Order: sequence, then structure tokens, then C-alpha cells
Amino acid sequence: MLTTEKIDTGNKPLVRRFIALPYRLYAGHPQWVPPLLGDMELMLNRSKHPFYQHSDADFFLATRDGCDVGRIAALENKRYNDYHKTRQAQFYLFDCENDPEAVAALFEQVFAWARARGLTRLVGPKGFGPLDGYGLLVEGFEHRQLMTMMNYNYDYYPKLVAALGFEKEVDFVSCYLGRDAFRLPERVHRIADRVQERGLLRVRRFAGKRELVAWAGRIGQAYNKAFVNNWEYYPLTEAEVKFVVDNIMLVADHRLIKIITHGDDAVGFLFAFPDVSAALQRARGRLFPLGLPDLLLDMRRTQWVALNGAGILPEFQGHGGNALLYSEMEKTIREFHFLHADLTQVAESAVQMRRDLVNLGGKPYKNHRVYGRVL
Repeated sequence: MLTTEKIDTGNKPLVRRFIALPYRLYAGHPQWVPPLLGDMELMLNRSKHPFYQHSDADFFLATRDGCDVGRIAALENKRYNDYHKTRQAQFYLFDCENDPEAVAALFEQVFAWARARGLTRLVGPKGFGPLDGYGLLVEGFEHRQLMTMMNYNYDYYPKLVAALGFEKEVDFVSCYLGRDAFRLPERVHRIADRVQERGLLRVRRFAGKRELVAWAGRIGQAYNKAFVNNWEYYPLTEAEVKFVVDNIMLVADHRLIKIITHGDDAVGFLFAFPDVSAALQRARGRLFPLGLPDLLLDMRRTQWVALNGAGILPEFQGHGGNALLYSEMEKTIREFHFLHADLTQVAESAVQMRRDLVNLGGKPYKNHRVYGRVL
């Protein structure tokens, strides 16, 4: 017998069941990277996650004959809807066995939830903030998930969603950059050098973590303004900016974070992170007692770097800002002797960056698709 229920987020045993499902579904899978249990619990914590200060979400679990077989979250991001003048609901945290009946039952719960709020369209997967990763994986199943900066799923997921009438909304493509193949033309470096010599834009590097933290506020404001033309953009609240920056600072190596400045203002950034996917797989969602030391060790020995966050304010993109950004991207890969880089989830709406990356030797190798459906 199949049943579905809405999760009472104040009921800890129910929350644990909701969180635990993918750990069972993907147990031992070589490409899946378990999220940290604390991060998952925070998404369901209405008093602590900044999303709930302006918006709402509910969570549903499907059970067959006493065994949990699927889950899904329904979200209404009111700030996104206000900014884009739309009536959109989102789904996220969708995981399920290859069980069409269970999938249909879960989505019926989301459809009803959205219609009751007067929402007219459902898109997803799309989460609680810009660090949650977008879409279902539709290409690149043979490659390991890059930490928790993107989602991983079995290849039957897109088929189950399409069977319910969902169609492509937007693709987020990740590019592979090999150190030997990723070589900028010298003219790009010359443009970058000339921009700095003229003093219009400069690259700010950090001598230590404390200095980086001191810039956190300015970095957050630049992050909030850089993606205004992107499909996924909405203006983050101060609490959300702090939440994003605090999460970045938690895993940041100060040497890999670079800021482009105009005077005293941050107008661009390059966030690079050592890929610790292998350590997260070994940790199985828990940092203590052994997960954190292993993760710190992996930060020093990994040959992969994640470039997850590269942007410059639109008004500086035609003044050498893009050349400066790409120049620093190449320097980051070479100076720290990484062999492999993943430029994570560039939306197809970022046409110029997608074109630039291919021209510079980047190879699209993973594709995550956000789906949409009229309700």
C-alpha cells in the first residue's frame, strides 16, 4: 500500500526519515556525494534558515508497505516571484525509487500545495538559495558529483518527471577545464594587465582567513548584484547574503578567493574551492569525529578545484573585467598545481560566459536540467 504524508518539521523522527532516504537509495554509489546531515537539517529548520524569513516550504514523504520510497519539498519563494512578477512554485529535494506511482503521488501533493496558494507554475529542482544546486542531472552520470555544490541522481529521474508533463525550463552546464588544455591567448593576459595598470580595476588577494572575513560584507553585496541578468536571480536579503558568505568562508582557502575591486568596492569575484568530494563520501554525512580531519587533509592533496562562483557586475563587463576574471581563473589552476577544474553550473542564459569557456578550452561534461510545468 502506498501512502504520502506531510512532514511536521517539529517532529525530529519524521525529519530524520525525510533526510535519511537518499542515504539509503545511493548507499555505496561511486558518484554520489552525501550532503552533511547538519546542512540538511538546517533546510527543514524554520527558525534558523533565512529562506523562511520571507517565504515558505513544506515537505512530503511517500511510503510503500512501511518503507520510505520517495520524498519531495514544495517551495514558494515570494521574493523571486515579486521580483519577476510571476506566480511560481518550486520543487526540490526530490528523491525516489523507480516507482512511477509514488512519484505521481508526491507531485500531486506539490500540485495541490501550489494551487492552494494561487501559484500557476511549478519549476525545479530549485532550492532554498544559490548554493543548493539546480536541476536534475541529464548528462554526465559517469562523473562524480562535485561535493554538494550540485545534485546527483539516477538516470531514471528525468524520465519520471517528463512522464508527468514537465518540460525543459533551463539547463545548467558544468565545464571541465584541464590544466594543459586551458590556456588563455596572451592578448587576454595583456588586457588584464593593462586594466590593472590603468587603475580602473584591481585584483585583491588575501594574506589570511582573517583578512578575507573582513571583506565578507563587500563580497556579499557584489555577489548579490553580479547575477541580476541570470534566470535564477532574485535580490537576496541581508540575512541570506550573510548565510551565503558564511558558508563560503567555512570551506574557503583564502588563497583561492580573489576579488576584483573598483576603488574600495568589490565589483567581481572568483570563488575556487579544493574538491573534497572523496572525503565527504567517506564521512557519510558526518564531520565528527573523523570526517573533519580527513576533509582538511583532502583539501591539501586533491588534484581537482571547483570554480563555483565567478562573476563581475554588469557595468564592468565591457571594461576589461571579463579578461581579468579569466586571467585569474587560469592563474588559480596553474599556481596551485591543480590538474583538473570544474566550472560549476553555468546557466545557458549566461550566453557570453558559456561561449567564452568553450573558446578557451572548456568542455561541457555535465548538464543539469530545471523542468517546468503549468499547473
